[in-house]
Amino acid sequence: MKTTKIFILLIALAVFSGCSFIEPSHNISPGGHTGENKTKGEHSMSHESAENHSGVAENQGDAAHNLSEVERPQSIKDMMASRGEQDAANPTLKFVEPTNGASVNSSTVKVKVELAGDLKGYKPSKDPQTQMGNHIHIILDNQPYEAHYNLDGGFELRNVADGEHTLRVFPSRPWHESYKNNGAFQMVKFTVKNGGADMTKPATTNSGQTMSNINANTAVTIAEGKDMAKSMAGAVDAGRPLLTYSRPKGEYKGADAEEIMIDFWLTNAKLAGDGGEYHVRYSVDGGEAKMIDKWQPVWIPGLSDGKHTIKLELVDKNGNLVENGGYNSTMRDITVAK
Repeated sequence: MKTTKIFILLIALAVFSGCSFIEPSHNISPGGHTGENKTKGEHSMSHESAENHSGVAENQGDAAHNLSEVERPQSIKDMMASRGEQDAANPTLKFVEPTNGASVNSSTVKVKVELAGDLKGYKPSKDPQTQMGNHIHIILDNQPYEAHYNLDGGFELRNVADGEHTLRVFPSRPWHESYKNNGAFQMVKFTVKNGGADMTKPATTNSGQTMSNINANTAVTIAEGKDMAKSMAGAVDAGRPLLTYSRPKGEYKGADAEEIMIDFWLTNAKLAGDGGEYHVRYSVDGGEAKMIDKWQPVWIPGLSDGKHTIKLELVDKNGNLVENGGYNSTMRDITVAK
């Protein structure tokens, strides 16, 4: 009997000792809720929550949250090499119409610009085979730009709504990289009065581009044109820092989808890497934000097939958005089909 009691007592002590050993280990382990894994767990939950909130598709996650940048694609370098001195040109633009402050009594607004400066062979035109060429970017309010190739014929903004509007222009290369010299960028404000725009009746072809002013009996220069979405000018101050979104835009197919260019125009602002105090912040699909500190194009690789949302913002040295009529924070949807 005495031996049995001693045996039972030893078993009880062993069980008690085991429980005492496990409990402290659970409390102090860095792998538990009070240690390193807690931080990792909270970060992971926050990441999932942010991704779900932004609506980023699962197959876009890596590209959205792990942005990288690559050098100028070889295809662009080859194109530059074939253009002689054009990329060293300093083209300037001047509005002929509309002039700043003009009133237009029509929903069709005729745009005419004059090209001058040290051109080094630069001239807007479109190659009929490649459908590429030098051109002018025309931006109504803060809509996506329209490419203008035929300066002799001018450009028509059609179905423009009544009210005040902002028009911005600057010269571009065939791959849509803007020229960034003084005098290249121009901006005017104009007002449409009693224009009678009918936004329910688009006047363009399926491609969005159409020709007009054709007279069978007279040799007439054909104007390019585009039916515009309804928009109004922001309260833009021409003397304040202004970011003009240019690229990316539209659909990217095949080799063009491998590296996608981000490009923009800056007015009254100098980036930190160029000796100023501003930054351009960009993100894809609401994910990781990165800063551009020098005014030059950035190429990003690896975007998956499907729709992506690009956001560009002009921010100050503290990362705060610089407001100017709502134009310094712009989002565009693009489609990638490799």
